[in-house]
Amino acid sequence: MTKAVHGSLLGIENLETADILGYLKLARRMNPLKPRPLLRGKRILLLFYEPSTRTRTSFEIAAKSMGAMTTLVLSSGSSIEKGESLLDTAYTLRAVGADLIVIRHPHAGAPFQMAQNIDIPVVNAGDGMHEHPSQALLDAYTILQHKKTLKGLKVAIVGDIYHSRVARSAIHLLSKFGAQITLCGPPEFVPEMATTLAPGLQISRSAEDSLHGRDVIMVLRVQKERLAGKKIKLEDYIARYQMTMARLKLAKKDALVMHPGPIIRGLELTWEVADCAQSVIVEEVHNGVPVRMGILAKALGKAS
Repeated sequence: MTKAVHGSLLGIENLETADILGYLKLARRMNPLKPRPLLRGKRILLLFYEPSTRTRTSFEIAAKSMGAMTTLVLSSGSSIEKGESLLDTAYTLRAVGADLIVIRHPHAGAPFQMAQNIDIPVVNAGDGMHEHPSQALLDAYTILQHKKTLKGLKVAIVGDIYHSRVARSAIHLLSKFGAQITLCGPPEFVPEMATTLAPGLQISRSAEDSLHGRDVIMVLRVQKERLAGKKIKLEDYIARYQMTMARLKLAKKDALVMHPGPIIRGLELTWEVADCAQSVIVEEVHNGVPVRMGILAKALGKAS
């Protein structure tokens, strides 16, 4: 489902490791503080059907850093609100001169459908419960700033795996490079079927067991309404799965703490963990810009 179309980046699952390494190598060459006008004259449309801060702003800054013009289109205040279809919106944006569309959509597969029907690149900025490829790339980029290789890394992903497109893309990417991944959370958020996402995945119902000897701990966002919907008591989730300094000490001394944001301090992790020396959460946000610069440059054929 996620095969690249017209230079599009639609997902991680069907990318080869060489493609992923190419994106990471390109990101290392990008410097937002010393930008080059690689995309001068290009028009990039940011089409967001869902709220976003980090992804949207970093794509916008990435595009403008390379000289592109950007236009933000939100579902509210546009023809989308009047019932316009996804494809009619795509045709309209192409007709007014878009050279590339970055899309976030609540339905899985929406970016793929768009890429199949227009002749310009489409970049998936998150589609439903499917994938979030640029987040997986920036997370890998961040890890490799601290670790020599992804191969053999022991990674714990803690939280709501079931609803997380971030988790899916991370699992696809890390497993391709031989990382050892343990998923941790209650059965409602980490069903047994999650092991089918990639070979070798393990599931733990104990935060303590999942963190022993880990190199990387990826904490996921947990929405209170989803806890309520699954009849999981907030205080029970906190007691069993919240990332605390005591639990962090079970991992390796140089273990990285990651979170895709937005963080809910006091639920998924404590304030102390979010701001500790092992936290690379702010680095993840920072690295989103060069990684997305590379994605846009590659999609528009300006990566050489």
